[in-house]
Amino acid sequence: MPKHASVIHWFRRDLRLTDNTALNAAVKEAAQVIPVYVLSDWKKAHQWTGSIRQQFLCGCLEALSKNLETLGSRLILRSGQADLEIEKLIIETKASAVFYNRDYDPYGRKMERKVQSVCAKYSVAFHGYKDRVLHEADEVQTGSGGPYRVYTPYSKNWLSLDKTAALGRPKSLGAVPASSISSLELPTLAHWGLSATSAHLPAPGERAARERMKTFIENRTLMSYAQKRNIPAGVSTSRLGQDLRFGLISIRELYARCMAAASEAETTDARTSIETYIKELAWREFYLAILWFYPSVFEEEFSADFRGMPWPGTDEAFQAWSRGMTGFPIVDAGMRELLNTGFMHNRVRMIVSMFLTKDLHCHWKLGESFFMQHLVDGENASNNGGWQWSAGTGADAAPYFRIQNPWTQTKSYDPKGEYIRQWVPELKSVSSELFQSPPKDGRALAPGYPLPMVDHTTERNRTLAIFAKHRSK
Repeated sequence: MPKHASVIHWFRRDLRLTDNTALNAAVKEAAQVIPVYVLSDWKKAHQWTGSIRQQFLCGCLEALSKNLETLGSRLILRSGQADLEIEKLIIETKASAVFYNRDYDPYGRKMERKVQSVCAKYSVAFHGYKDRVLHEADEVQTGSGGPYRVYTPYSKNWLSLDKTAALGRPKSLGAVPASSISSLELPTLAHWGLSATSAHLPAPGERAARERMKTFIENRTLMSYAQKRNIPAGVSTSRLGQDLRFGLISIRELYARCMAAASEAETTDARTSIETYIKELAWREFYLAILWFYPSVFEEEFSADFRGMPWPGTDEAFQAWSRGMTGFPIVDAGMRELLNTGFMHNRVRMIVSMFLTKDLHCHWKLGESFFMQHLVDGENASNNGGWQWSAGTGADAAPYFRIQNPWTQTKSYDPKGEYIRQWVPELKSVSSELFQSPPKDGRALAPGYPLPMVDHTTERNRTLAIFAKHRSK
């Protein structure tokens, strides 16, 4: 006999049925599982998201709803504060337990505590599970029991630990009659007062995400990852960021599939590529661990040496960067790719973020927020970690004096100008050699395209002086 007659599964960043840890646990313990997702109720503008990611979320919720219907269930949608909405649902359904997968940012953790208080008020069990990661922050610590502040020793420990196997997909959740439990309609962008986006987004939902995972592993992209991952033209990376961010695929299944591919790899290059990709999964969990132990990174520099440092960049400079009109072709290509697709290649993310912070001297928080508002795979922890790394202020940060040169980065990673021409069409007839150094004749590369807004060498020296002066205080 099931332990519970009726329980709630609180969907959050786990919008799938396959290998969903909390959902599987709920199914084992209850005759009826009531799946609920609580929509945020902010309107028109948000520091951490925008139309692109919310549009993708709408599609994911629609797909999840259809998947639940195949199991004879249905998705219950509410809007507002999760603790208040779950309290209403507990009263309506007489559920005796709430199951959920844990979050790791300070906002998610705060809401978990509020829901836990609601559950305690009604003597309802509250069961949290590890699902978004292979290893939670307290599983990967130094020999003295503290958190790692540097990636390399963290990753060595992370790689050495046993990994949990993936679970299956539940066969039934029990019926959720429409007559007894009300639900909102599936959301559109109008729910948040947002305008439609023209960005070309990946297909949403679990099935599409699983197809992307299969394609990445079976179509050889994984096998050449180490050799090609820094090349922005074409598809050289997994493109699974949004699927991990929304929990459309399981990190355990992804890891297991990569390890299975490694066991069958026939060349050293292929094995190296798989190992390199797995280390990127460790990077993701490293930044989640940093956020767990140091939640103040959202508000200040991780490195105390650079807190309070001036960032003399102007709004005019930030606006030119955000539109992809800086006169630096590789930077503009990256920003336009972001605006048109909700995605930017990781090598280019480093280039454009260092350019904003080191060449234009704008605070990394401006770029952090802009990325979160436009990335379909926007993940707070990784985004913050990446921006602070590029700014030279973060955990395992590049030394502040390591400043990428956009011209030489272009020569190294887009030597034929394929990526630049794809996203900056006014430069489609320009010779690729001209993308690799500032215009020597003082003339724009093409009609309507701006001259470089700054001189990289001058601004690099200015950055070094600002950092050195502040560090010496």
